[in-house]
Amino acid sequence: MSATRRLFFALWPDAELRTAIVDRTEAVDLHDVLGGRRVPAHNLHLTLVFLGNVPVERFDSLVDAAGRVRRPGRFSLRLDRFGMFARARVAWLGAEPVPQAERLVRELGGVAGSAAGVTLEPRAWRPHVTLLRRIDVGPVRRIPALGPPVDWPVRDFALVESIPCRPYQVLRTWPVE
Repeated sequence: MSATRRLFFALWPDAELRTAIVDRTEAVDLHDVLGGRRVPAHNLHLTLVFLGNVPVERFDSLVDAAGRVRRPGRFSLRLDRFGMFARARVAWLGAEPVPQAERLVRELGGVAGSAAGVTLEPRAWRPHVTLLRRIDVGPVRRIPALGPPVDWPVRDFALVESIPCRPYQVLRTWPVE
């Protein structure tokens, strides 16, 4: 059995954006409403493509291929609503997809298949930042309104590694333009 790395492509917020996300979440006390376990601020991100366990020997070809994707140019996402995925028991802060982000997701999905040998789950991409895990989805919960939206000017995307019991590790970033 070969060694693997648990990887995903993501948008990684800078410190100012991370603070804005945390502040909006705390302003409505989302944790008090839904319970669960908070995602640590240092792990907040917006997943573009989840790759899962990628064989170590495919890592370099994945990085090379990601560097060659067609870049959509700079774009912005407007995080303007809280929501939840009841089945997964997570609460999130989300945005409407924009064409540039959807194109980047498609390009990176192609890289996942060709360079990393990953088969992606066929589901629509829904841009969101996971805020809480293992929420209480018991009786229907009313999720509070966000208040002012958080605008995310996207300048780059990242390849990130998930290592158990450690903060996510940004391995590499690429500009979107």
